Amino acid sequence: MSLAIFDLDNTLLHGDSDHAWGEFLVRQQIVEPEFYRRQNDEFYELYKQGQLDILQYLEFALAPLTRFTVEELDLLHRQFMQEFVAPMRQRKADELLQKHREQGDFLLIITATNRFVTAPIARALGVDDLLATDPERVGNRYTGRVKGIPCYREGKVQRLREWLEETEHSLDDSYFYSDSINDLPLLEVVTHPFVVDGDERLQAEARQRNWPLMSLRD
Repeated sequence: MSLAIFDLDNTLLHGDSDHAWGEFLVRQQIVEPEFYRRQNDEFYELYKQGQLDILQYLEFALAPLTRFTVEELDLLHRQFMQEFVAPMRQRKADELLQKHREQGDFLLIITATNRFVTAPIARALGVDDLLATDPERVGNRYTGRVKGIPCYREGKVQRLREWLEETEHSLDDSYFYSDSINDLPLLEVVTHPFVVDGDERLQAEARQRNWPLMSLRD
């Protein structure tokens, strides 16, 4: 059994679920629309440029979760899945996941986006496990703080190595699919790195290193 690892946003999904959740909050008027959209867009641009301060962003992104119980958030998330996530699903991504299932591989999503947003998406995609940034929770409410290491850039590698120590999996003959220059540290440690609809900087790296370039877009 090989480990097949997938980034989520702009890789398996045609879009960014983290940014989309912010758009959903704006549409629902849960946040102050003009300010929140502007901040959400600015953080997203910094992420794409590889310049995001992840802790600063998480302070912004997790704050709205503190206003609701987990049960209330679950109801909101179901609506978010229908209105925002479903249109981001990609047929070729589902086919890629199925290909690895048929090979007997273990399917793992690893994403910087927080677990509240991504866990239902990972379940819908039918993967075996998920590594994500974990928001701290006390009882049935989120605190707005992060639990442990954010699953971002080198943090993805660290979180993955911790997960490998806790499981029977290894990076022998492993795969990783990603679109983002932020995932370069993880692409460097797997056996089979694949750049999927990559940003310009990651495509340039892939060409220099002779990594495969591919697309899941229809």
